[in-house]
Amino acid sequence: MAGKNLDAVRESYAASARGDIEGILALLAPDARWTEMAGFPYAGTYVGREEVLNGVFSRLGGEWADYRADPEEYVDGGDTIVVIGFYSGVYRATGKAMRVRFTHVWKLRDGVAVSFEQFTDTALVAEALSA
Repeated sequence: MAGKNLDAVRESYAASARGDIEGILALLAPDARWTEMAGFPYAGTYVGREEVLNGVFSRLGGEWADYRADPEEYVDGGDTIVVIGFYSGVYRATGKAMRVRFTHVWKLRDGVAVSFEQFTDTALVAEALSA
């Protein structure tokens, strides 16, 4: 039986697949820390839903066509959920496609995310960005 935290993270990826950004942000605590990996185009730590929306999701939506984060595996560690999957999309400025493996580490408290950290092959993403 999946735990409350795992269910919440699964719903976040389901919202993403539907293009429901508000559904993704709903998982986040008001002061959640969202960290994009160094070397990723949106590298850094964003605090709170508004920073995550403006620093990550608005940029993804504007700069990429058909951007997706498709989970393949969920590892339920209780308050820590690890998600392994693939990013895909086409960078609009170059027309180049990418498919890149990711690992996401979520820390939750009672079904609410307090932190998110991304791990991915930033060199493969950079290839899509380069002219």
